[in-house]
Amino acid sequence: MVTNTSGKKKTAIARATVSDGEGRVRVNARPVELVEPETARLKMLEPFRVVEGYRDDVDIDVTVEGGGFAGQADAVRTAIARGLVQHTSDAELRDAYMEFDRSLLVNDVRQSESKKWGGPGARARYQKSYR
Repeated sequence: MVTNTSGKKKTAIARATVSDGEGRVRVNARPVELVEPETARLKMLEPFRVVEGYRDDVDIDVTVEGGGFAGQADAVRTAIARGLVQHTSDAELRDAYMEFDRSLLVNDVRQSESKKWGGPGARARYQKSYR
């Protein structure tokens, strides 16, 4: 059985394919163990650390694009967690993820606000001088 899921964070989009296998996790066709920096790798592997024993049964292939390394790591993490829940159809797994961190299964829809004219940023305005 093959399950396709996706995860989003800021402008990063990750698409995961979960299939029966022997525990290989690949991100953009490279083993997840080669992902740098280490904080991003740990973030991506969080779904396996929350509940033990699921990694040995499945192969996960993730493609991720857009955003920076932190946004991509969060998107991959969401895609993997969703894929595992869908693939196993396990309500207890879903509840464990929700209890640990809701963003494992639910996309974070927040985006950075775009800059507008009349100021240096999205909300700040240039100062005006009367003298």
